Amino acid sequence: MTKTESIIKQLQQGDKKSLARCITIVENELDGYEEILTSLTFSKTPVIGVTGPPGAGKSTLINSLIKKITSENKSVGVIAIDPTSPFNYGSLLGDRLRMAEHFTNENVFIRSLATRGSLGGLSAKTVEIVDVMRSFPFDYIIVETVGVGQSEVEIVGLADTTVLVLVPEAGDDVQAIKSGVMEIADIFVVNKSDRDGANTFIKNIVQLVHSKPLNDWSIPVIKAVATKNEGVDELLDAINKHHQVAVNTKKAYLLTEKAYRLIQNKRMKDVSKQELKQKIEEGLKKADFNLYKLIRSYA
Repeated sequence: MTKTESIIKQLQQGDKKSLARCITIVENELDGYEEILTSLTFSKTPVIGVTGPPGAGKSTLINSLIKKITSENKSVGVIAIDPTSPFNYGSLLGDRLRMAEHFTNENVFIRSLATRGSLGGLSAKTVEIVDVMRSFPFDYIIVETVGVGQSEVEIVGLADTTVLVLVPEAGDDVQAIKSGVMEIADIFVVNKSDRDGANTFIKNIVQLVHSKPLNDWSIPVIKAVATKNEGVDELLDAINKHHQVAVNTKKAYLLTEKAYRLIQNKRMKDVSKQELKQKIEEGLKKADFNLYKLIRSYA
C-alpha cells in the first residue's frame, strides 16, 4: 500500500489528521493530490451552502447551527471561505475566530480557505476540498462563502441545499427581485429579524417566493436572530427536510459547471498572477505598452 493509499484509507475511517493532510495536499497540489481525488468515494452527507451579503450574520448563524448539530451528538465539517487581498495576496481567515468556541469539540472540523482571486464567493479549490470532506464520515458539511453579493450564485453548483441569509435592511422588494443571488436559495433566512422593518421585508420575500413556479419544494422563509439562537431549530429542520424530499433536477447542468470550473482551473495552472503583475509593472515603464499583446503571449 502506497503512502497516498494509506492516507485515503485513514480518511475514510474517520481520522481527522488524515483529513487535514488530504486537504493540504489537494489545496496546494502537492505530490499525490490527483491520486487522492481520483480515489475518493462519496457519502450522502448533505452539503449546505450558506451565502448572503456582507454583514448578514452568516458566521454567527453557522456558529448557532453548529451548536444545534453537536447538541444532537452529530458531526459537522465547516469550510469558511475568506477573501484574499488583491494587493498582497494575504487573507485574514477571520471566520475561524468567530467559531473559536468549537475548536475543542471532537464533532467539529473547521477549515478556512482563501479565495485566491476568485470573484464568485468560492475559492478555486473549494470544489475539490468539499469532495475530500464528503469522503469523511461527517453528518453535515457547511460551506460559508465570502459574502460578495449578487455574483455568489456558483455556490448552488456545489451545495445540496443553499441557504441565503439576508437582513431587513438588505433592500426593498424591487432590488430583491433584480438580485441574481435571490434565485438560488432553497431556504431563506432573515437574520437580525428583531430590527425595524423585519416583518415587512419578510412579507416581501414570501411574496417573491410564491411568485416562482411550483416544484417539489416549497421554499421556507425563516425568521432568525442568530445571536440569541432564535430560528436555528427551524433552519436545521428545513435543511433536513430539503435533503429528504427535494429532487435536484439540475444535477447534470451543475456537474457540467463543476467540471468546466475544474478544467478551467487546470488549464490556468501555469499562469502565475504575481509573475503577470511583474510583467505589467515592467510594461508600464514603456510608452508603447499594450495589454492585449501581453495577453496574446499567454495564448
